[in-house]
Amino acid sequence: MGWSYLELSMADLMKLIENFIDMLILASGYQSSGRLAHWDSHNIIKCFQWALFLENVSKKLTSSVDYEASVKELDTALYELTCNPHFPEGLARLSCSALGQSRDLLLERLVHTLPLRESHLKAIMRASVEMDFSKLEMLDNDCVDVYVENLMRIPLNGLSLSESRNFGVDSDVPYQDAVRSGRRDDLSDVDFSASVVRQLGRRQLSVSCSSAVEAGLEKLSKIIGRSMNDEVECTSNAEPRKHSACQIAEELPVDSIILSGWRSKTLSYMLDKRTIRLLSGASLICSAPEDQWAQTFERLDTSAENDDTCEIIELLLLGCIADRWSALIEHLMSVSYDSPTVSMLYHQVFNLQPGNSVNLPLKGLVNPKEKSVVEYLEVLLSRQINQLWKLSPVLAAVAIPSWSQLFRSYLRELEGQIRGTCIATRYCSCRADAAEHIVEHRECEVAERIWCLYIFHISKSHAASVTTTFK
Repeated sequence: MGWSYLELSMADLMKLIENFIDMLILASGYQSSGRLAHWDSHNIIKCFQWALFLENVSKKLTSSVDYEASVKELDTALYELTCNPHFPEGLARLSCSALGQSRDLLLERLVHTLPLRESHLKAIMRASVEMDFSKLEMLDNDCVDVYVENLMRIPLNGLSLSESRNFGVDSDVPYQDAVRSGRRDDLSDVDFSASVVRQLGRRQLSVSCSSAVEAGLEKLSKIIGRSMNDEVECTSNAEPRKHSACQIAEELPVDSIILSGWRSKTLSYMLDKRTIRLLSGASLICSAPEDQWAQTFERLDTSAENDDTCEIIELLLLGCIADRWSALIEHLMSVSYDSPTVSMLYHQVFNLQPGNSVNLPLKGLVNPKEKSVVEYLEVLLSRQINQLWKLSPVLAAVAIPSWSQLFRSYLRELEGQIRGTCIATRYCSCRADAAEHIVEHRECEVAERIWCLYIFHISKSHAASVTTTFK
């Protein structure tokens, strides 16, 4: 039967919807270039009016059986639009019925943007008040008193993070219906302000939960840090270990105090507030289709300074292992901490076969997302592998899978440091043996990086119940 909605053609409606999608992207706080989007109350009102128009069209289409064919045709066109690989994932469920919640969808993007600047918040509040006042002025001379009275009756309790935030679930009584029925005991007179209050309440609840998690992580980090310090103190007060003459002549094992220090540094990085935030962001970015996240990083890399490039690499590495972070921490806390020699660690790490890490449960199984991120990193780091030295040793150890060419490049970089052949880029002050021309590393960053590789690729966990999924 085809399109039967005479007030607006299908082509014109799709253009309006595409323009609204552009508004939603800008409402998220950033332009397509990555720069901050600046909003004022005037532009927010225009967007609200646009959203209200789409809501009315959606409600007319879905409220009559005469438009069933039109609704199906519109849903088909919207499905084809969302199948485009460049279409925002957060709007993937866009449909005719979803357009009936266009204001909530727009408001959600405006309120939950990060960072929520003061000027941005004021513009949202001013726009919501002006929109409600424009309606009240047509109904009541005492519009200010009516507005304040209704505003005070907005329920502030019952907010829940579990509520759906896709296209909104709080459907206010339509303003036109309230006018026709003569009902003035609902919140339809302040529906824009009520929606803003609800969204701000949800945002505040989200922030409170995030703050509680951050505070918990900080306390956990301090408790573990104190525990490790006590462990180091007990070790230092214990009777010194006796070494044979052969050991002293060849190579002494790494001191347990040094090992505890490395573990403490590793855990501090993994539990750090900054790391957790980057991990969350990296997980979100890398969850998008490959061409979308690749385009995002390419834009960042184009405008990045040297330090910014390092952060981009850190984000990519975190994106590789975001879903395994908790298991990585569990593994770190459960492995054996015998005192090995650096040469023993070196030989075991450098003899590791590609993709043969003992903690890899299903050998040969490669995560497609991880593979694409690692391949992107290989190109990015092809001429600047030294950037890895600016990042925590544990990050390179856990994020670069042993099957990758990047892992081999990293090992070659470490080998140059071990043998002292990278004279121009030495990362430690360890001296080479005059006779053997081999640098002995025991307390430096080179030794720490080799230890991290050993812990996460070779050392087995004592906790048999913990399932490890490291590469």
